[in-house]
Amino acid sequence: MFTGIIEDVGSVKSIEKKGSSGRITVETSLDLSAIKEGDSIAVDGACLTVTGLGGGGFTADLSDETLRVTTLSELRAGSRVNLEPAMTLAKPLGGHLVTGHVDGIGSVASSVARQGSMDLEITAPEALMPLLVPKGSVAVDGISLTVAGLTRTGFRVAVIPHTLERTTLPLKKAGSRVNIETDIIGKYVDRLLRARTRGVTRDLLAEEGFIND
Repeated sequence: MFTGIIEDVGSVKSIEKKGSSGRITVETSLDLSAIKEGDSIAVDGACLTVTGLGGGGFTADLSDETLRVTTLSELRAGSRVNLEPAMTLAKPLGGHLVTGHVDGIGSVASSVARQGSMDLEITAPEALMPLLVPKGSVAVDGISLTVAGLTRTGFRVAVIPHTLERTTLPLKKAGSRVNIETDIIGKYVDRLLRARTRGVTRDLLAEEGFIND
């Protein structure tokens, strides 16, 4: 579990793809003495398991699922990535609950700089639209952001200077692809509503007292 508060922008040292899976090595200024093999680190919002440490960075395996549903397959040596170690109970929840399980890939529709801040409009997969609400939370490349508004095909976010200084968002231009994770609470609510919804039938109407047989 993560908070969506990025702790470092790392650099991809190498990425290898073997068949449908792969391996990535990332250089970082994170305190590696506090990280051990088996720990989780979110890389651009995707939860990865540390399999090796050394040389000022860490290595993690990439499953076929991760490569298929995230933008990590597009990374190259030198790519900059947002990093966040897994949260602990001692860490303030400054953002929102982020699982590191990417729901889909969106793309930047527009990027407008405004006196040190930035307005981003992001196109999202249609299936994710019901899970996005104004003033709700969304993670974009692992960054906890507030939905400023919805569009017909996605959503808008206003990015403050502090976030711009500490994440890869300034590198995003129109057409850039980004990982999107919607709020986990919304996903649970959506699932519960779907499970409880039944089709309207004559028997259901009679059961609820709307008609008398």
